[in-house]
Amino acid sequence: MISVDDHLQRCLAGVRPLEPIELGLLEAQDCVLAEDVVSPLDLPGFDNSAMDGYAVRVDDVAAASDDSPVTLPVVADIPAGSIDHLRLADGQAMRIMTGAPVPAGAEAVVPVEASDGGVRAVELRAGASSGQHVRRVGTDVRTGDVVLRAGVSLGPAQLALLAAVGRARVRVHARPRVVVLSTGSELVEPGTTPGFGQVVDSNGVMLTAAAIDAGARPYRVGLVRDEPGTFLQTLTDQLVRADVVVTTGGVSAGAYDTVKEVLRGLGTVWFGKVAMQPGMPQGFGTVGPDETPIFTLPGNPVSAYVSFEMFVRPAIRKMAGHRSLFRRSETAVALESWSAPRGKLQLARVELGTSDDGRRVARLAGGQGSYVLGGLARAGALAVVPEDVTRVEEGDEVQCLVLDRRAR
Repeated sequence: MISVDDHLQRCLAGVRPLEPIELGLLEAQDCVLAEDVVSPLDLPGFDNSAMDGYAVRVDDVAAASDDSPVTLPVVADIPAGSIDHLRLADGQAMRIMTGAPVPAGAEAVVPVEASDGGVRAVELRAGASSGQHVRRVGTDVRTGDVVLRAGVSLGPAQLALLAAVGRARVRVHARPRVVVLSTGSELVEPGTTPGFGQVVDSNGVMLTAAAIDAGARPYRVGLVRDEPGTFLQTLTDQLVRADVVVTTGGVSAGAYDTVKEVLRGLGTVWFGKVAMQPGMPQGFGTVGPDETPIFTLPGNPVSAYVSFEMFVRPAIRKMAGHRSLFRRSETAVALESWSAPRGKLQLARVELGTSDDGRRVARLAGGQGSYVLGGLARAGALAVVPEDVTRVEEGDEVQCLVLDRRAR
């Protein structure tokens, strides 16, 4: 039996970031940037108004107040999008809209709220300091600035910045294509009422969703019966579209453990026991002419999910170019006691909350059996109990891997 860390390092050593590809901006969302991006232009590209108001010279409005407004002629209107090169002379004002170019000679913008809103002439009831409400050219980005570094994950703000500096396409690490294979003659498709001895393939749905959450492009393959020839043919057919293969079921020591039987014959996949609960039986290696990584996970649903979180998700993120591979960790106080197996890393499903005094707290999310999907669905984290701890007592601090869900 090997440790969780040893198996994780084996898995991470067996994958590498995918080669960069060029994508359109919206296609690149959530991908990792594979190049430094240098701006070819200034942002803003011209001095523009931060307010609806009046462009003025500072001296012309120095004495303006509520009690003693200054009246100036309005010699032009400047809407956003104007391409006219205007110049403001002494003793004049120009009505200007937010985002419109500030005319040459203007030093500030007086907000429309500090005026009577005049069109031909305006009463201004407030003075202005130099640069007031003016966005100066290049105050955000200068030509030649590196605006984004390779390794950044592209979200809405980063995509907006790329668009603003003139990029329509960008080089990123591709999302790994993950083929998910559910094995077992007992399985039936979701939406089917299972008969006696049959089980709905919840694992295939769960692992496909987990791959999406990890940033991959998954392909859920239909059910594969416990027949060596069928499994090998299905696997071979799927390799053409796979950067990673994930199987579930057929890796224990039973008489019909087809995945282990077939892959052991290839000599490129390791099978063994990992010192963790749940998820002890594991397999990892490569298959096919391109040496495609394959993860063989247990068939029990909680075991499959925890195994994915611990081994497959970090590998997918490495392949996608991410620098942060792991879930964030929080310390929480246990609200109840529970036992843990000696010599194994326990990953207990817990619900996280906050106590009245502001502490992070954790409570077991129902039964901890490897088949208990109800508890898994309620869990917000995995409490990590070290191998040498056999009991967690109420009030103990535990480290928790937070399952980042948007709904929480």
